Amino acid sequence: MKMIKMMIMAMVVGVAMGSSIVDMTCKQTPDYTLCLSLLRSDPRSSSADTVGLALILVDKIKALGTETLGRINEAYKTKTMLKRALDECNLRYKTIVDVNVHTAIIAIKGNPKFAEDAVVDSGVEASVCEGGFPKGQSPLTELTQRMDKICDVTRAIVRMLL
Repeated sequence: MKMIKMMIMAMVVGVAMGSSIVDMTCKQTPDYTLCLSLLRSDPRSSSADTVGLALILVDKIKALGTETLGRINEAYKTKTMLKRALDECNLRYKTIVDVNVHTAIIAIKGNPKFAEDAVVDSGVEASVCEGGFPKGQSPLTELTQRMDKICDVTRAIVRMLL
């Protein structure tokens, strides 16, 4: 019985420490609430260090990029007049998912400066995509804004590694 109590206490302390690391880290980002939401939604955050937290956020960038590529493919069917802008966005989001995410993951473990560049570029790619649509006609605005915010939070955490 005593051993079980000790194991439970160790787990509680581990989770609390993980939460405090997440909390302290998120306080150093431009969007504390978003940071907490993104990290606490991933069970890996409870035992992660700053490198691990940065990697979790890069995974979030990849997931949102993949979701946006799906939305682009849906938009091709209903927004045929926006084909040129959708083609540009498709290219830019493929760059985010296939190039920037890969670069960031490798660089976080090696030279975080390159990770910062890849994360910043992901936000730029999303913004350029959004800017390619005629005013008020983008079917991706909400996703683009989310990408921009996630990239800002991720960049702040990656900068902690420099």
